[in-house]
Amino acid sequence: MPDFKVFIGGSAGSITPILTILSSLPPDFNLIITLIIHSGTNGTTSMSEVLATNCALTVREISDKEKFLPHTVYVAPSDYHVYVENKKHFSLSVDKKVHFSRPAIDVLFTSAAEVFGKHCIAILLSGANQDGAEGLLNIKRHGGLTIVQSPESSQMSVMPQSAIDNSAAIKVLSPLEIGQLLLEYNDLINT
Repeated sequence: MPDFKVFIGGSAGSITPILTILSSLPPDFNLIITLIIHSGTNGTTSMSEVLATNCALTVREISDKEKFLPHTVYVAPSDYHVYVENKKHFSLSVDKKVHFSRPAIDVLFTSAAEVFGKHCIAILLSGANQDGAEGLLNIKRHGGLTIVQSPESSQMSVMPQSAIDNSAAIKVLSPLEIGQLLLEYNDLINT
């Protein structure tokens, strides 16, 4: 069974769905997850720290040229675009903002499509702009699985609805259903 990589993007209203998805995954979950969230946290607590308290996997903020490790959730650092450089490394960039965002979901998804193609599982969650819809479509065109949070389960439905309107979504699911689907893919690669 091929080794799939999971790429998740979200913005306004995406923290709760992300926590729902990550909290459903066991510590031996084998699919590497990369996460971009537009909204930050208040104070000195990093997004990685917030997620780590609700996730059995290792949660790390991405560093430039960092290697992919199993059982890990990688979180985009603030104010850097994240690229999948090759099948083993990330790279960071301070290129101009995309959809008023850095990191931008479209940047991550598009680079992931080019590197991993049909071995991508990309998930677009709640948000108030269109970032991610074009990148999700690129992953779909490369044969990857594209999932969008159902607009009715989203706090802010603009982002998922943009992907649906763009014909980028193969599946439209609630956060609980997304977590279950990831577990099914994990079971497939472990058999």
